[in-house]
Amino acid sequence: MADRSADRPPARRPGGRNARVRAQILAATTELVARDGIAGFRYEEVAELAGVHKTSVYRNWPDREELVVEALLCYADDLASVEDTGDLHRDLADFLMGIAGGLETPFGRTLEQAIQPARQSPAVRQALARILDQRVAALQRRVDTAVDRGELPPVDSFFLGEMLSGPVRLIVNRGMRPFTRTDAERIVGVVLAGIRATAPHV
Repeated sequence: MADRSADRPPARRPGGRNARVRAQILAATTELVARDGIAGFRYEEVAELAGVHKTSVYRNWPDREELVVEALLCYADDLASVEDTGDLHRDLADFLMGIAGGLETPFGRTLEQAIQPARQSPAVRQALARILDQRVAALQRRVDTAVDRGELPPVDSFFLGEMLSGPVRLIVNRGMRPFTRTDAERIVGVVLAGIRATAPHV
């Protein structure tokens, strides 16, 4: 019996072309929202930047708000990681360098821009809250480990995160100079020294 395997079309890989198209559309959406704001981008521009036909955007996301929310969530993972090398100072400095780098990406600009307006749709607010919650939870886990090891006194991780990330955002958003490793080291050193100095003594 003849082997007809050569006549068969190649098996389609999971996801395939549609997965690539969706990824291109999400990346383009993130970049455009960062540039023009959530209300400012148009499907035509998304399609042009993604290198796809406009109908591909409409077919995958009939609702523009759903497209924005998915783009926000899709690119959030890198902003919610804190390494545990055993060196708290180094890990927090790495975290700040990651925040600074993230703020300079299309997604980081998107997140910063989306946070600013006082009014957002419930879906967008929920997505932003989820992203920020992920970051707080990651930092909480690292801080809890440091407390357990005796590296830090008990501390509110949300407060610690705000004290650490505030100067980073100020330097990056001013755009007057790059945020450096020296900046990260100094911020972590000052904040941790303050936390330890003001801890209640039992």
